[in-house]
Amino acid sequence: MNKKELSANAAGDILLGGEIVVQRLGFGAMRLTGEGIWGRFANKARQSMTRILLGALAVLRRAVELDINFIDTADSYGPNISEELIAEALFPYPAGLVIATKGGWNRPGPNQWTHDATPAHLRKAVEGSLKRLRLDRIDVYQLHIPDPVVSLEASVETLAQLRNEGKIRLVALSNVTQEHIERARKIVPIVSVQNRYSFADREWDYVVDYCVRNGIAFIPWFPLGAGKVAGEVLNQIAETQHASPTQVALAWLLRRSPMMLPIPGTSSIEHLEQNVAAASLRLADEDYRKLSGVSALAAAR
Repeated sequence: MNKKELSANAAGDILLGGEIVVQRLGFGAMRLTGEGIWGRFANKARQSMTRILLGALAVLRRAVELDINFIDTADSYGPNISEELIAEALFPYPAGLVIATKGGWNRPGPNQWTHDATPAHLRKAVEGSLKRLRLDRIDVYQLHIPDPVVSLEASVETLAQLRNEGKIRLVALSNVTQEHIERARKIVPIVSVQNRYSFADREWDYVVDYCVRNGIAFIPWFPLGAGKVAGEVLNQIAETQHASPTQVALAWLLRRSPMMLPIPGTSSIEHLEQNVAAASLRLADEDYRKLSGVSALAAAR
């Protein structure tokens, strides 16, 4: 596919909460931060901070050029860095661009995450995200993860209140079970769920199916899976498709469910363009079945 023809439009679109239409291939902005999801990105060549910053901004701008109109981030990415970069690169935002962010973690240091989904913390987190993203209202706000020492109801009720106050448009969840979703939906409509999921990691299959039945978008993270068996099958199909393994894995996700909204992230324009090209990749039925069976095959070995 010619670079000029690259477009996330090829993935089709999805309706969030009956209100917002976005392309079914988004961009995850976590990888624009540094090692340990901390600070700004720095590569092995030790580029100057100016070049690093310009590279991150260029990736975000290229994503929008490729018709991606759903960007996923969180206040904990950096912390704060990812949100700041999005605003610096894209504000004033083009019409139709949806930025989804999250709250519910504290970040003591690189690769360190501590729960905090208390009402007070979530209110502070939303206010901080609004300021960093230069928004009056966040289109999609996700509880990053349920807090084991705070009731889910208390956390979700806070987000519902912030929605009523006009600071959040739509409420969403991340890292949750079906029970969590059902409890949350008794308080406020839930428009999306973001869990770890791939062709080789099917733990949340039942949540994907629940989301389909209830018109809830499912946002998979870590879409490549892992393990020897998964890699062998993925590489074999990628070779026959003349595609990259990442592209094949993304194509499987897009076919798995009409409510699937992958958000592959990268700090490279080249990889970004490769990911968007996956929107046009159509898997043969046999290849789709092989990938779908990888999880069970790996478990049997």
